[in-house]
Amino acid sequence: MPPIWAPDVLTLFMELAAIPSPPGEERAVADRVSAYLEELGLEVEEDDAGGRIGSTSGNLLARLPATTSNGGEPIFLCAHLDTVPPIGPLEPVVEDGVVRNSGGTILGADNKAAVAAMLHAVSRIVEESRPHAGIELLFTPKEEVGLQGAKALDASRLGAAIGFVYDQGAPVGDVILGAPYASNVEVVLHGRAAHAGMAPEEGRSAIAAASRAIADLRLGRLDEETTANVGLIDGGTAKNIVPDRCSFSIDVRSHTEEKLSDLVREMLESITFAAAFEQCEAETTVVESYRGYRFARGDRPVELACAALERVGVQPRLGLTGGGADANVFNERGKACVNLANGMMEIHTPDEHIAVADLGRMVEVTLALVEIAREAHIQGAA
Repeated sequence: MPPIWAPDVLTLFMELAAIPSPPGEERAVADRVSAYLEELGLEVEEDDAGGRIGSTSGNLLARLPATTSNGGEPIFLCAHLDTVPPIGPLEPVVEDGVVRNSGGTILGADNKAAVAAMLHAVSRIVEESRPHAGIELLFTPKEEVGLQGAKALDASRLGAAIGFVYDQGAPVGDVILGAPYASNVEVVLHGRAAHAGMAPEEGRSAIAAASRAIADLRLGRLDEETTANVGLIDGGTAKNIVPDRCSFSIDVRSHTEEKLSDLVREMLESITFAAAFEQCEAETTVVESYRGYRFARGDRPVELACAALERVGVQPRLGLTGGGADANVFNERGKACVNLANGMMEIHTPDEHIAVADLGRMVEVTLALVEIAREAHIQGAA
């Protein structure tokens, strides 16, 4: 019998979506996920990542040992437990076959729709005694703030070499062949404070230096592979004081590592020049957010994904993404992990939604992935 509090994937998703879980506060949803898995008879292991990354939950890992000795491809499935912070109540409702939040904030389909689909698919595998080549379920915290849970995981705990995340806000059928490299540039400009009405000439405006620097930066979509954005800025203490400090943050991404490096270097030069022009000092820090990856169409995890989609009647669409996901971390660590779109739309906004049909469709995609992976020893490749 399935857990009594979630008889189907829609009910499960709506229960999970109603639980607040901003980055670092995933405990309640982690406990609900663990309870679900334990009711299915699975053991849930939680690592110590929570304490190391400032979360109330570590990474959750559950295993279903292979039921067949005829080979096949063990796989892991991963979803993250956190959402971007909600700014209102979480009140998921179904309207005309679509799940939305009536509380004026995010729905949390990113990524609880994936959590629900994976859990419900596994409940069917267990209850229906479906054969498989081995399945691992991983649920991570603090994905939305730098993929921190996945980064803190000891990847050697995963026995499977191939995995899948459902973390692309797009129609079901999109298969992500590659994601960008990304870096953050943190900038602090130091000037000199002075009274803006009595002695402005004695001041050196850090905000003026920041404004000049930002105006000189190339931002937005720079080419088909590269983007840059200044997303945060802070400075000043009062409107009548020449500001002696201003900070801002830049997000830089490119599918080509060399382009990323060149753009960051160009930005640092622009910032240094602007600071000097305004007689300020610039303090800059560059931090790698995550490394990019690229699959070929014929790579096994891509073939498995495409075969699973085709089995449930969905035509695969192969492409790239401009966003990062836990897949970036796993690919860097030698685990071939493909990101699949699961139908969540307008993510990170009050208009976030997902069709009820897509929740069910991703359960079927998951079951097909498991079947295709089990058959891989017969086909040589899916």
